[in-house]
Amino acid sequence: MSQNNSVCHQLISSVRIDKWLWAVRICKTRLIATDLCKRHKVSVNGQPVKPSRDVVAGQIVVVRKDGIGWQYRVLKCIDKRVGPPVAKECCEDITPQEEKDKLALVKGGWIPRRAPGEGRPTKKERREMDRVLGL
Repeated sequence: MSQNNSVCHQLISSVRIDKWLWAVRICKTRLIATDLCKRHKVSVNGQPVKPSRDVVAGQIVVVRKDGIGWQYRVLKCIDKRVGPPVAKECCEDITPQEEKDKLALVKGGWIPRRAPGEGRPTKKERREMDRVLGL
């Protein structure tokens, strides 16, 4: 029984969404991936999913984080964490450019911020911030 020194990644027909998000490096830890699913920040083909939901190749996964909706197409199902070059082969980033532009605005720092000590924004202020960001 000879085994190749390179790492073999066994492809499977379906995998849990939380494991897949972690394996292809969308989330740093599986706990974060599970938490995103539980908070309804992850949807598959437009439907919010629980962490135990299986995904298969060809499905579209939307992950709401950093203020935008990242969209990925599942190319391969893997359940072990892999390096970045292999992860790129397992998912395709199909996030629209408009969403990526929102991220640049958020990280650019022009977003209105409250002065320290003013407390949380009111419901009206929060709606105005969401309208400006297009959320």
